[in-house]
Amino acid sequence: MMTTARLTLLLLPLLLSAPPALADILIGAAAPLSGPYAGLGEQLRRGVQAAVEDLNATGGIKGEKLAVQFADDGCDPRKAIDAATSFVSAGVKAVIGHYCSGASIPASKVYQKAGILQISPASTNPKFTDEGGWNVIRLVPRDDAQAVAAAALVTDRFAGRKLAVVSDQTAAFTALANRFTAALQQRGVTPALQLSFKAGAKDFGSLAKQVAESGAGVVYLAGSYVEGGLIAQALRAAGSQAQIVSGDSLVTEDYGNQAKDAANGTLSTFTYDARKFPAAQGLVQRLRAADQNPEGFTLYAYAAVQALAAAVEATGTLDSTRLAEWLRGGNRFDTTVGPVSFDARGDLANPAIAWFKWVDGRYVEVDPRTLLPPVLDTTP
Repeated sequence: MMTTARLTLLLLPLLLSAPPALADILIGAAAPLSGPYAGLGEQLRRGVQAAVEDLNATGGIKGEKLAVQFADDGCDPRKAIDAATSFVSAGVKAVIGHYCSGASIPASKVYQKAGILQISPASTNPKFTDEGGWNVIRLVPRDDAQAVAAAALVTDRFAGRKLAVVSDQTAAFTALANRFTAALQQRGVTPALQLSFKAGAKDFGSLAKQVAESGAGVVYLAGSYVEGGLIAQALRAAGSQAQIVSGDSLVTEDYGNQAKDAANGTLSTFTYDARKFPAAQGLVQRLRAADQNPEGFTLYAYAAVQALAAAVEATGTLDSTRLAEWLRGGNRFDTTVGPVSFDARGDLANPAIAWFKWVDGRYVEVDPRTLLPPVLDTTP
């Protein structure tokens, strides 16, 4: 029988001449790929995978191919830290993600210490960049921008109606609800009712009854599509026809699947629907041809990879410090979601807020001016 030592000697030349198992540039991508938020995590996974495949098909970045390692963080802070630690051990050059702010924020500390750039296409909590290190970038408008826009619309369009603010108890949605309430108060409006619920709850009969009995005509809902759909159904079952207003978490088909007819009329803030952008048409068609829905954050995840590629091409390096400096330096570059640039904090330089309305089981982008009451013509 051949000894282990002799077999090793015979195989050594083959091992030394074999191509590397991984691509030249390894990146990480983290999102909730299982559990209640898996539908949202799939958007990030889909967008990143498509971007990596498209870049590699055209030669990669500066002639080097990309490989991506995905991690399931479940939108859980502890799992996010575990995922971040695994990325560091694997030697990733940058991370796209995480999806949830509650995962992005603790993970960013791990990446900062390890010297790794983090670009999130979905985390909206202001703390991500306000309290983050030099290494964080986000490709979506912050919650405070969305909350201010929502407060302006509510006070203009639904003036005189009682307001209820309903949020789950997670840090991100609590912050969104608080910012919305603060923006209301700056306009001289105080909510008639403020309620919170635990993420993962199933029964919202009592909450819906309180809202209905309060006489609230508008409900600002700060929570995920999972509970959001159940709350919408519970409100209608309780007899409340209050206008539901929310952030970007309800701009997904999963909300409609959960809320069913109760979703109709819901208004949500988000960035503009990139599926309509001229620069995105080729990608949108390819994804749809592959039976993949380019909704929600899919195209923004794709653009996050493009941001990394633009920084590497411009600086000629994979050093995260230099990449972050270039991205935060206001440099403008093209992506599938249009031209993008970031400020010194890592936020979008010119965030744009769009409005979406659920109509007949789907969400459509609407002009906020059409949601406002007509201005009376007082011309004699």
